Amino acid sequence: MRVFVTGASGHMGSAVVPELLQAGHQVVGLARSDSSAAALAAAGAEVRRGDLDDLDGLREAAEAADGVIHLAYKHDLMRTGDFESAVAADYAAIEALAAPLEGTGKPFVSTSGTLMLAYAGIDGRPGTEDDFAPSGPRVDAENFVIGLAGRGVRSSVVRLPPIVHSSLDHHGFAHILIGIARQAGVSAYVGDGANRWPSVHTLDAARVYRLALESAPAGTRLHAVADEGIPFRDIAAAIGRGAGVPTASVSAADAGERFAFLGSFVGVDNPTSSEKTRKVLGWDPTHPGLIDDLDHGHYFDQS
Repeated sequence: MRVFVTGASGHMGSAVVPELLQAGHQVVGLARSDSSAAALAAAGAEVRRGDLDDLDGLREAAEAADGVIHLAYKHDLMRTGDFESAVAADYAAIEALAAPLEGTGKPFVSTSGTLMLAYAGIDGRPGTEDDFAPSGPRVDAENFVIGLAGRGVRSSVVRLPPIVHSSLDHHGFAHILIGIARQAGVSAYVGDGANRWPSVHTLDAARVYRLALESAPAGTRLHAVADEGIPFRDIAAAIGRGAGVPTASVSAADAGERFAFLGSFVGVDNPTSSEKTRKVLGWDPTHPGLIDDLDHGHYFDQS
């Protein structure tokens, strides 16, 4: 299959592209810089220059492909607090990628996050693939992709947990939390830190994307989740061990100042099940969990 991949040189893309190539697929990767283009070419992928704002280029690339995997996101805007612009750019890109796929039966795999389940009114129990909110930031894009199943597209959405971890991760939430802990001299959690975050190893998540491309039924939500829910205080403790700083609680009122743009997320209870995904795709994560990966030490060498 000839697969067009956005975000092909990013954290997830650096695992998804080799996963696809090793399975015998051809990959056309979107690259907006010379360094990204060189990395993709070295990996064995075909390079298409452009970015998420080049909507005509996205439509053209999708039309020439047998399937599309959408990984790119304007994380730089999110980190500066301009979440609305990042959400709008993502939705526009998804619409452009989807248009030439309608009526073809081709696969389109997009990306969302398990944290979006916070808009679904789930209280206490693990969120499932069948849970969704009617609307909200990023939720609208997710629901649009699922709706493409009624327009002749074999569409699916992979929900990623807030921490996707491995030595391939250089800018994700784990690194941000480590940087905050080092700067403050303490690794913090909110309240009693009992709220739970799911996680997954990058290589396990990459396999979900490939399997979704190859076999996910149209209109499927999937959870690339290995650790269903780790108490945030345990994540903070592992960061404290690695960074050599103590752990401490902060109040919800102080979370915004302590964690910057992550302030509204760090106290969220987000336990997430992947039981349905494992059954539908025959997927079973095999790589280390988050705490083991943090204790391995590579995050603290890179940060």
